[in-house]
Amino acid sequence: MTKDRNAERTAREDERAPAHTPLTAAVITVSDSCAQGLRNDTSGEAVQNELRSRGFDVVRRSTVADDLREIEDLLRHAAREARLVVTTGGTGISARDVTPEATLAVCDRVLEGVGELMRSEGRRETPLAVLSRAICGTRGTSVILNVPGSPAGAVSSLRAALPVLPHVLDLLSGKTEHEPRENQ
Repeated sequence: MTKDRNAERTAREDERAPAHTPLTAAVITVSDSCAQGLRNDTSGEAVQNELRSRGFDVVRRSTVADDLREIEDLLRHAAREARLVVTTGGTGISARDVTPEATLAVCDRVLEGVGELMRSEGRRETPLAVLSRAICGTRGTSVILNVPGSPAGAVSSLRAALPVLPHVLDLLSGKTEHEPRENQ
């Protein structure tokens, strides 16, 4: 086949192929001081940069105070806009750290293994990672993932969770057929 025929065939195939839909993400920083403008949102920026480097289209970036109802409302709204919602902050053990509670309130299901994975991987960097109460859950066809408020902890946790999230998003979209593994 000539070069021109190959180009024509590829162009026809491209016309028939569905357009590539990028994975969408929302980043929510949960922090009283950031919401009041007293501190720069370095964690949200770090999470956004990591998601973009992994091919996600970040369609929302918001900041909210450590208020249970406000976080719940923002999570509901963000889950309608993006397939992956990542919160940073509010996962510790202080009285105002309520991000996991807000996430539990809006999720249909909790993916406990993802939180366990993030803490396990985080322990390689700091023994304090086990104090994180970050969780991961589903809401409709979206995933909500909590990561710590420090930029390093946020990116480390996100990197631990990212390898499984495309599969989760496929399952939530109804793609439940599994490809056979090569070693089976």
